[in-house]
Amino acid sequence: MPMQPTNPLKKHSAEMTDGPSRAPARAMLKAIGFTDDDLAKPIIGVATTWIETMPCNYNQRELAKYVKEGIREAGGTPMEFNTISVSDGVTMGTEGMRGSLVSREVITDSIEVVARGHSFDGLVVLVGCDKTLPAGAMALARLNLPGLAFYNGSIAPGHLDGKDLTVLDVFEAVGAHGAGKIDDARLKAIEDAACPGAGACGGQFTANTMAMALEFLGISPAGANAVPAVNKSKADEARKAGRLVMELLEQDIKPRDIMTRDAFENAIAGVAATAGSTNAVLHMLAIAREAGVELSIDDFDTISWNTPIVADMKPGGQYVAEDLYNAGGYGLVSKEILAGERGHADAVNVDGGTFGSIASGVVATADQKVVVSIEKPIKDNGGIAILRGNLAPDGCVVKLAGHDRNYHRGPAKVFEREEDCFAAVQSGQIKPDDVVVIRYEGPVGGPGMREMLGVTAAIVGAGLSDDVVLITDGRFSGATHGFMVGHMAPEAALGGNIAFVKDGDPIILDVVARRLDLDIPADELAKRKEGWAAPAPRYTTGVFAKYAKSVSSASEGAITSPGLPGSIW
Repeated sequence: MPMQPTNPLKKHSAEMTDGPSRAPARAMLKAIGFTDDDLAKPIIGVATTWIETMPCNYNQRELAKYVKEGIREAGGTPMEFNTISVSDGVTMGTEGMRGSLVSREVITDSIEVVARGHSFDGLVVLVGCDKTLPAGAMALARLNLPGLAFYNGSIAPGHLDGKDLTVLDVFEAVGAHGAGKIDDARLKAIEDAACPGAGACGGQFTANTMAMALEFLGISPAGANAVPAVNKSKADEARKAGRLVMELLEQDIKPRDIMTRDAFENAIAGVAATAGSTNAVLHMLAIAREAGVELSIDDFDTISWNTPIVADMKPGGQYVAEDLYNAGGYGLVSKEILAGERGHADAVNVDGGTFGSIASGVVATADQKVVVSIEKPIKDNGGIAILRGNLAPDGCVVKLAGHDRNYHRGPAKVFEREEDCFAAVQSGQIKPDDVVVIRYEGPVGGPGMREMLGVTAAIVGAGLSDDVVLITDGRFSGATHGFMVGHMAPEAALGGNIAFVKDGDPIILDVVARRLDLDIPADELAKRKEGWAAPAPRYTTGVFAKYAKSVSSASEGAITSPGLPGSIW
């Protein structure tokens, strides 16, 4: 017969701390400062993704202090632990970039292991760089403990010659430098000015896209994620998050109560309305899987096509995340979504509000220009579309923000690795009308589905963004802009038709028709497939090999979690 906990809120931790048989556990916990009073209270895990390899998560140890203060104030005992993170921006264009998407699964699994192993009653996950945000939400959905995700905030913009800078400007400066448009001194000046301190990448790139998505999904407190990393009010928001998790515990409100189908549709609408990162497709599919919510890539196409772009955000627009916060915050976007009858007002947030009540309470800064009326949008359709065709029968993702192109026909220029393509751009081998093909960079073939920001930024920097298309079974940074297609499924390593494209083959991209096709006779394509065998894996041991053997298609979110969600307790 299970023992009755000393505190009814200790639904799980009582097994770890209560009764005579648990004296050894209590003795060990007392060695690091916990008291009998501490151990009699509900135990709340505080997961951070702090790491000294990037600015994105660098302020989390400080913020964790305030989260823990809030938990203690509300009658709980926090236990902080750390997991890992891999920086997309730092590793971009290197072999290390293969670790980025893999890290999403490792982070999710590690949070689950610690939370289960130490029988936490609730959970706060501090998230920052790209993969930590979906991983935190995935862990919360999988564990289904009362809990929330708290974003440590966006980096402030850099400044040079009166212009706001982000890390994207540095990547594009590399392309301009390679094309001879700027010299070494100018490149160094941009490099030195772009990233002034802690916080995740400044535009509506993947981190800020997902930070907004988690608020619209309801798993982050309304208004908290938009507060920039170095803003003085961030500490107060962290303290409130600590108090809030205790309210969720007392009311027995769990992540799957919050993350409903309506909530996911609100989050996707937010991504569309801000022309957010294409990575959101992968990540929202993965979170939905953990939450037991039915979601497909076609939902992104439907919602995005019916949701106008109302936020003028980088990379396709003018403004950075700090500008959106100063304009009035994420609520400005949700207000326009609801004004256009595109969202679900009744979807609830962890703080007790609804999508509608949060939107109605927003106050716009006078004369703000970041978010426009949905009646007069920046573009009539959102920033993402899903295409199919003989090159992607299971689907692929195209980014539509920052340009007005909907059609392209051109000759293929094929590369087996991202590095080879980058070198070709830098040496002037890519010409107007080319369709650049980078393959064997998918979830399995990569492994790890590297981002192509180095290449796409080099294309922009070389002045080719209006004349060239890039297609890949890899993926793109949220900072990417231009006519780019990723997540092609099936991928080359699994025998997808991208594996059989040859230099000079005509490729047609038609957004309106939702098609991506290799324009060669069917019998020629069939002939090329004869005798094909998958290339030897790049890794045969270690985490990359393990990932390649278990990961699903990009069209399913590149997930590794088997089976359907259910209670773990």
